Amino acid sequence: MAIPKNVTIYLESNPNPNSLKFVVNEMLVPESLSFDFPDAETASVSPLALELFSYPFVDRVFFASNFVTVTKKEDVDWLEIQNTIKDHIKKFLEDGKYILEDHEPVEGVAEEETETIKKIKTILEEYIRPAVEQDGGAITYHSFHDGIVKVKLQGSCSGCPSSMVTLKAGIENLFTRMMPEEVQAVEAF
Repeated sequence: MAIPKNVTIYLESNPNPNSLKFVVNEMLVPESLSFDFPDAETASVSPLALELFSYPFVDRVFFASNFVTVTKKEDVDWLEIQNTIKDHIKKFLEDGKYILEDHEPVEGVAEEETETIKKIKTILEEYIRPAVEQDGGAITYHSFHDGIVKVKLQGSCSGCPSSMVTLKAGIENLFTRMMPEEVQAVEAF
């Protein structure tokens, strides 16, 4: 007989008013990996995301480290639905189900790993990713060309009214301060 799991979940708001972060007391995916499902069609590798998309008010599902970020439709209030989502995630995890099926790694853009690119990835990993994850999102390196760093924003960052301000005023300023000779701009991919 399996020992029942004791899963606790607490909620964290973030800058995107349509997203809510459901933080779990266990790791859901390996550190530095994230999975973004903008709709039910893309969620075929995730039983949990598919179940959450069965609710008509769920617009997007995102997983990283120890949290699930759910983006709701604009016409619904969080107070009406947050406990439904929280209880669903809690039961799913307590039943011992896996949030992802086995999957093949997604291949990124092939480019030479220069010292500049290594430095860009280090800054993203050490300074930026933790702050973005705290807000229920993720940021990943895409490419670097002609002084422009391209990044992919996921989770609560997708569709967030303040994501472009964060990208330009926060992330771009950090890069141009730390790498003034190499980086002129940061853009979302």
